[in-house]
Amino acid sequence: MSMYQNPVLYADYSDPDVIRVGEDYYMVASSFTYLPGVPLLHSRDLVHWEIINHCVDSLPFEKYDLPSHGSGTWAPSIRFHEGTFYVFIPLPDEGIFVATSKDPYGEFKLHCLHEAKGWIDPCPFWDIDGKAYMVFAYANSRCGIKHRLDLVEIDPLCRNIIGEPVTIFDGEQIAPTTEGPKMYYDQGYYYILMPSGGVSTGWQSVLRAKAVKGPYEYKIVMHQGNTFVNGPHQGGWVIAPDGRHWFIHFQDVNELGRIVHLQPMCFHNGWPFIGTDQNGDGIGEPVKEWKVPTEGQPEYRIAQSDEFNGKSIGLQWQWQANPQKSYYSLAGHNGIRLFCMKNNTRENYLWYAPNAMTQIPQQKTFTAVTKVRLNWEAEGDMASIGMIGHSYAYLALERTIDGNSLMLYKGTVTKKELLGEAREILETSSPYENDTVYLRLELLADKTYRFSWSPDETSYTSIGDSQPLCRATWTGAKLCLWSANKNNVRSEGYGEYEFIHIKDGSGSKEGV
Repeated sequence: MSMYQNPVLYADYSDPDVIRVGEDYYMVASSFTYLPGVPLLHSRDLVHWEIINHCVDSLPFEKYDLPSHGSGTWAPSIRFHEGTFYVFIPLPDEGIFVATSKDPYGEFKLHCLHEAKGWIDPCPFWDIDGKAYMVFAYANSRCGIKHRLDLVEIDPLCRNIIGEPVTIFDGEQIAPTTEGPKMYYDQGYYYILMPSGGVSTGWQSVLRAKAVKGPYEYKIVMHQGNTFVNGPHQGGWVIAPDGRHWFIHFQDVNELGRIVHLQPMCFHNGWPFIGTDQNGDGIGEPVKEWKVPTEGQPEYRIAQSDEFNGKSIGLQWQWQANPQKSYYSLAGHNGIRLFCMKNNTRENYLWYAPNAMTQIPQQKTFTAVTKVRLNWEAEGDMASIGMIGHSYAYLALERTIDGNSLMLYKGTVTKKELLGEAREILETSSPYENDTVYLRLELLADKTYRFSWSPDETSYTSIGDSQPLCRATWTGAKLCLWSANKNNVRSEGYGEYEFIHIKDGSGSKEGV
């Protein structure tokens, strides 16, 4: 019997929810200001995953044409009902939205179910009598409530709510910061699985009742215990074809966000039991390894490296705001051209850049190398590689008044929410005669990263100091490629990125 190791994804797929359709598993995750949003992942064994789609191409508000850090798509849920995939998506400032598709690989259509501020973490549920409901939580930052779950009847086609919400659980004393509810029916009980106690220090709880509106009983079913898995936080329950039960959830590891774990689950005296009882307290604790749910299945991997030779951008990439075709070009040339755009509203800093092209790191340590040619049209045009977070840095090939230079910029975010505020400085620079360069970023095991460059990819020269890895707002740090005009003037220049190659650095103390 093969064993898997947790986490199954050392990557920031925050707030996961999972379903099974036939032999296939589908998982969704939140993505906040990064778009296209709500990645849809696919697996045949719950261990190996690939990205197959995004449920949200863009958000229908001008606000999201610029970065809106900490806003955007929060914790989603996914269900398959009568031939349609339904993905419920909360926008904490705008309301509850629903993305639907008959085909998980096809286009999802987005519509608003209900306008509201502070409603989050919605999950639909179709009862055996044909009625449909939505259970949801509240965002303390938007409405001052963080410990209550409400239930509201909805149209079975998920077009609108019916009536007013009713409170089915108030955890102010026993389960503060209750959120992320997922609703199920099994063995004569309605179950709601939910995390409580906060992202980094909380636990996994279950509510159960004989009627959909309660009254509900409460029980803690998994906590950190004696393990190193802090949290463990919200996720979803799924039943395999062989009848075994599994639970996907996340762990917050700070700098790299919320990584994904898979736990065995069973029932004991009518209650879910998740993980194993390792310290004798009768409560489950996360497992470090377990038997693979289904052997002999494809060992999918999430793409990282990119030759930029397709007709569309790879699914691993997201922009820092609504995507725009004016940001890039793929046709008729090598690689991808990212245009040296000005920022029309404020300084041209990375934290403010809607046209920063980002991806989620997939391991603790890695080396990323991109080959880029700067086709400058105005002084200040630059092309770069970097890491986005509350402390960030990027290495750019930039056109200056004295010619081309390699420029290492460092930024500090001083206001972390929505448009936010940041400061940027030029840490160091070095003249560079050519227009093509290999830029390298190495993420190390000590949670720092460093930059170097090469004219020919045979030997690299370090530049600047090591930089501290730092999370972004509600997400882990993001790897990015970005072209801009640092003088903030209009330009037709671009950086032409021929490729990015990313190698896993696991097992090396310093990285690769």
